[in-house]
Amino acid sequence: MAKPRVKMRDHGAESSLFWRRAVIAFISITVLMGVLVANLYHLQINEHQSYQTRSNDNRIKVVPVPPTRGLIFDRNGILLAENRPIYSLEIIPELAPELEQNVDKLIDLLDLDPSVKARFFNEVKRQRRFTPVVLVNRLDEDQVARFSINQHKFPGAAIEAYLKRFYPYRDTFTHVIGYVARINDKDVARLKADNKLANYAASQDIGKLGIERYYEDMLHGQTGYQEVEVNNRGRVIRTLKYQPPIPGNDIYLNVDVGLQVKAQKLMANRRGAAVIMTPKDGKILALISSPSYDPNLFVHGISGPEYRALLNNPDRPLINRASQGIYAPASTVKPMLAVMGLNEGIFTPGTRYFGGPYFQIPNTKHKFRDWRRWGHGWMDVYRAIEISADTFFYDLAYKAGIDTMHDYMSRFGFGEYSGIDLHEEANGTMPSRDWKRARHKQAWFQGDTISVGIGQGYWAATPLQLARAATILIDHGETIHPRLLHGIGTSEGMISMPISKGEPIELKHDSYWNVALAGMHRVINGKEGTARRAFADTPYTAAGKSGTAQVFSLAENQQYDHASTKEHLRDNALFIGYAPYEDPEVVVSVVLENVGGGSSHAAPVARSLIDLYMIPEIEPPVDDEESADE
Repeated sequence: MAKPRVKMRDHGAESSLFWRRAVIAFISITVLMGVLVANLYHLQINEHQSYQTRSNDNRIKVVPVPPTRGLIFDRNGILLAENRPIYSLEIIPELAPELEQNVDKLIDLLDLDPSVKARFFNEVKRQRRFTPVVLVNRLDEDQVARFSINQHKFPGAAIEAYLKRFYPYRDTFTHVIGYVARINDKDVARLKADNKLANYAASQDIGKLGIERYYEDMLHGQTGYQEVEVNNRGRVIRTLKYQPPIPGNDIYLNVDVGLQVKAQKLMANRRGAAVIMTPKDGKILALISSPSYDPNLFVHGISGPEYRALLNNPDRPLINRASQGIYAPASTVKPMLAVMGLNEGIFTPGTRYFGGPYFQIPNTKHKFRDWRRWGHGWMDVYRAIEISADTFFYDLAYKAGIDTMHDYMSRFGFGEYSGIDLHEEANGTMPSRDWKRARHKQAWFQGDTISVGIGQGYWAATPLQLARAATILIDHGETIHPRLLHGIGTSEGMISMPISKGEPIELKHDSYWNVALAGMHRVINGKEGTARRAFADTPYTAAGKSGTAQVFSLAENQQYDHASTKEHLRDNALFIGYAPYEDPEVVVSVVLENVGGGSSHAAPVARSLIDLYMIPEIEPPVDDEESADE
């Protein structure tokens, strides 16, 4: 049997194969190492800044710091809106052993509502255990004192103070200053649209109404920040940088506390409004809307029942009647209409007119009756204003026509915004042919014009517009915009606000202004003046014009009876006045709802307001803890 053949190994081939594999492995390792080095270079060099920023974002946290809101003062430096500390009891859960038992003890110690316990533990579940959780807000001084004495018994618990807006005069300045309240979704959307949201990162409140809203940018200030180092659980380790916030500017208003308080007392238990301003520069000295409400209710969050009570109140305290209340101006506009008639040549200062018991449009049967049943007899424009003769102004309206009336009265500011620094303002209605066609889908009739001639019909104005129209008349056509802001407080002192003017009214003869003003002088000082009794024995000389506005239309032969008419349908009383007559310093506009005649009700209030300005009195201070209208 043959022996098997022995296969000899090829050492050369094996060596060649080994070297080929070694080279391939070396090249692969080299390529992979190159890729690794390239990636390390990319991460460590090219992307160093990006990853460092991400790392710092995990390690460093920017915490916004809220600015202190600017204060609001009256013209004399009396504080109207301040920032008061409120005290909250906060607990850090991880530092408080036997947390539930300690919470029960605190509730008993401070006489808290037991419901705070459930709210507290619900919040604890949502927060990290090293984060402070509020047990109760707005502790009073007695509660703060009781806790301070026993604080050593409650580890992890502490009193923290925060600044909140407070209005010491409560309801006296509500419709001037407004209020601040918690930022809501609408506020966030508005701030975002205006690119201001970042500045409110640490703020909870924002101006909602009045001066607080109009000058929000000035009052709010600039948010600061602090950079803090945190660990992977979010706990603050140390503060790296602190940028202090910039406080808001203090602002000074033109309003006078004494005038405002007195005006509110005069308007107590009435529905209506009063405006007091200076004619030469448009400064608002007092602006009253009655009834009012306490703005402090909204600062901490008004309850549902409290808000519904205000909302459903038939006297509508939420409305700013001075700038949003819409009333027929009635006879208060007759001096302005007289200026129009003189300038248009419809009559002269010496023109005689016989005022009978009524006025009729030629070839019609409808009678537009005068307020005096038997008429007034012969008169000129001076006497027509003094006795407020309706027939004289019926005739004027008929001859002028609605187009002319609309043109002139619009220049006096009717149907237009006054320019006051408040968002809460209505522009009223100065009717025209186009207005009626757009609003009522009807043509304009001559009868509509006659009613407008005595400030009735479709004509509607605010008390603020009446005051401004009076200043335009007094200033011989200078159209100054009313202004609440007096100046802005800065580190260098107060910066006063300039006078804001509009397009002046130019007449053919400047003397026409004096004719209307002389008629207003006779309203108070003449033998037949409708307001002579209300202004009897004043130590100064005043001028003015009363008005009585119908709330509903009477039938042609129907007589108005105040006693038998339901209260909400009774006439509104109006009055505009100024003093001194020779060199006017103050203008007053008063509207009282559903009380009757302007000369018997609104004129005495206006007299008292002018008295306060012309004969200054010392007003007692309003206690912080009491309502200003007591």
